[in-house]
Amino acid sequence: MGIHTYFQSLNDLERIIRCPGKFKFEEHSVSAHSWKVVQYAKTLADIEETNGVTVDWKKLYEITSSHDYGEIFIGDIKTPVKHHSLELRAMLQQVEEGMVAHFIDEHIPSEFQPIFRRQLREGKDDSVEGRILEVADKLDQIYEAFTELQRGNTEKEFVVMYRDALIKIKGIKLHCVDYFLQHILPDLVREGSRSPIDIEKITKEALAT
Repeated sequence: MGIHTYFQSLNDLERIIRCPGKFKFEEHSVSAHSWKVVQYAKTLADIEETNGVTVDWKKLYEITSSHDYGEIFIGDIKTPVKHHSLELRAMLQQVEEGMVAHFIDEHIPSEFQPIFRRQLREGKDDSVEGRILEVADKLDQIYEAFTELQRGNTEKEFVVMYRDALIKIKGIKLHCVDYFLQHILPDLVREGSRSPIDIEKITKEALAT
């Protein structure tokens, strides 16, 4: 019981594999994904601050490091499935949030429950920090898919992952998105130029959408 149960539950995130059921050259756990999202978000927030934007760093670290904790209860549901319809996405989110809330009520001491409810909530919203989280989350999706495409993985799902994440990112209004599109993405595309899969074509089509 108590916070020990929460600490122990974090091991489960290491055993949940992202994009299950598809051939992958590299497996990625939800735990590794969460760590990478924090790293992306940290740099994205630095870019925002260099452009005069105020960032709540405490909030940013809380929501990025814990944004997928609920997957302990429902697993990793592939993005194309999860976003098949707004109704399905809302239902999955309701189930996930309900199970997180039940876990907090059952295991977390009452004096810490408000803190855990804040930290383990859905962090993607219209705030600067929420939008940075959205970009960071999609960036990891891009890099996971890119790694597979670069190595010649012909699973169509990785093309969809890469394309959909890029479309989502380019629609988010942040200075760091402009920087990514102008300075980081071109390097990524150049690196993928020797891939048997035409990453440059997929990228241009996504940006034109």
